[in-house]
Amino acid sequence: MAELTVSAGLARGLVNLAVSKGADRTALLARAGIAQNALADQDNRIPFANYVSLMRAGKELAHDPALALHYGETSDFAEVSIVGLIGNASETMMEALQQLNRYGRLVVEFDGGPNRFATEPGGPGGYWLIDARKKPNDFPELTESTFARMICSPRTFGIAQLVKAVEVTHPRPEYSDDVARVFGAPVTYDAPRNAMLIDHKWSDYRVQLQPRYAFGVLSQHADRLLKDLESSKSVRGKVEALLMPVLHKGDASMDAIAEKMAMSRQTLFRRLKDENTTFEKLLDELRHKLALDYLGAKKVSVNETAYLVGFSDPAAFSRAFKRWTGKNPRDMRAGE
Repeated sequence: MAELTVSAGLARGLVNLAVSKGADRTALLARAGIAQNALADQDNRIPFANYVSLMRAGKELAHDPALALHYGETSDFAEVSIVGLIGNASETMMEALQQLNRYGRLVVEFDGGPNRFATEPGGPGGYWLIDARKKPNDFPELTESTFARMICSPRTFGIAQLVKAVEVTHPRPEYSDDVARVFGAPVTYDAPRNAMLIDHKWSDYRVQLQPRYAFGVLSQHADRLLKDLESSKSVRGKVEALLMPVLHKGDASMDAIAEKMAMSRQTLFRRLKDENTTFEKLLDELRHKLALDYLGAKKVSVNETAYLVGFSDPAAFSRAFKRWTGKNPRDMRAGE
């Protein structure tokens, strides 16, 4: 199974909260095994295991056992992820939930099916919103922060308390009074599922805090991020990621990449075949794509481009480029 990840924006927001409560930033990141520069781009990915370590270290260093709860209560989702911005541009709360299911993996990947949240009837005037994570008690802090964010965020733009009851699978924590305050509804612990009973009026509440056109722009960007995330989970994506920094070094051999992936050449061959490609085809397509990017930007020469994509002979690069595009690379760089 591919390693689960969270967005750097989610991790950065948690770091900032813990530091505001007294945690030392350097010690916190060291305990979590996260480099400071890894948080610079909020769309960067952080291993889920490191996020768990970050949460646990943050609770200790900030002297706040309810740190996850308080993170969900106080954080602005729109500052954490593009998914929050899309939610703000949605017309209704139900549409915001649909977009959360569509793009939620951009914030945090989970051990479940395509949708993290499901709904079912909850009797007169309500329905249950169910979190479908498979092993929630391995990291109950995610349940706390997620439910707190979903309950508290609507309050910031004038939607009253609409959650009638909450069920969680983990045991009652020492700060259960704080949980009751934040959730604003009766909480059942050691329940068979993680779910919230929501008033039916919730789904029709209007949001649209941003112009509607922003919804389309944000969705297009999120679609690209989601495609990149899905690609990174494939063997092809991992091979491309390993090839990118070594193309110009001439170390783009299948044996070298297989060694970095801790597998044999034969295994790598089979894994790529399962994805309907070969190492040679993948390498050729990557060189083609990068060559177009370099020449289109017009910041490096044709010879420099040849070097950057792994050709020691500019003439060989020109022949390859003509095969790819039917054009001479110098003509492409000149915009002809």
